[in-house]
Amino acid sequence: MPRWFRRLWQTPTGRFGVIVVAIVAATALVSLFWTPFDPQYSDVRARWSAPGWPHLLGTDDTGRDILSVLMAGARTTVFVSVGAGVIATLVGIALSALGALTARWMRETVAVLVDILIAFPVLIIAMMISSVWGGSLWVVIWSVGIGFGVNIARVTRPELRRVQQSDFVVAARASGLTSSQSLIRHLLPNVAPVFIVQLSWSMAVAVLAEAGLSYLGFGASVVEPSWGLLLSDLQRYIGVHPLSVIWPGLAITVTVLALNLLGDGLREATDPTLQHRAAETHTPAVVA
Repeated sequence: MPRWFRRLWQTPTGRFGVIVVAIVAATALVSLFWTPFDPQYSDVRARWSAPGWPHLLGTDDTGRDILSVLMAGARTTVFVSVGAGVIATLVGIALSALGALTARWMRETVAVLVDILIAFPVLIIAMMISSVWGGSLWVVIWSVGIGFGVNIARVTRPELRRVQQSDFVVAARASGLTSSQSLIRHLLPNVAPVFIVQLSWSMAVAVLAEAGLSYLGFGASVVEPSWGLLLSDLQRYIGVHPLSVIWPGLAITVTVLALNLLGDGLREATDPTLQHRAAETHTPAVVA
């Protein structure tokens, strides 16, 4: 087991994040092959069934099994969060490299571009794109990925610049290492903890954005299972069947919280500065 994972598992926040994220991922995988009922099957005779057997979490206004819809919705959550996280990381690495390794005029141009793009909220951009191209999960993925990639670039660009000015990187460049080789061999490995933490946070934003946009009608289509769509359908009956609304809301809340806590745990587990401080704090004082 890697050392960083052991440190992550030792923290309560990291352990909670790992367990919840693993459960969501396993649920999404299982739902590819099995769900208690067909998520799209509506049994009008079983409308608003109370939690029990065979509908463990009850049914909705059309007779769909809520547990089956939640399990299938986990696939959408994993798909959107991973897709947006990968895009955000690639965009962040590209902008950070351009803002740290290129000529001065390019660095200043990238800095201005990042400052402009970061002023636009991700959800507003996604809603604008959806109004033109139509709502879809790909709109959510690309909007969140690009939007949070700009945030990643703003955070990691100074770190990349600091590592670039380190003595060992300067010596490597003097020995004939190109900028791209220096980026791959020295710069990215040294700022990888920052990227990993930002990746987990971008995935949390993607889950929340997908749920919010689907709730507003700009995300998943009606044929795609989604926690946001389920919440939107059930909230109209909150005064009559309040318990049914709890399940999708709880799934969204716990997943987003777990991803944020996982990011905090990864920061503590991979940041050498925090590890050094923790070691100094736990080092017993020597009495002369």
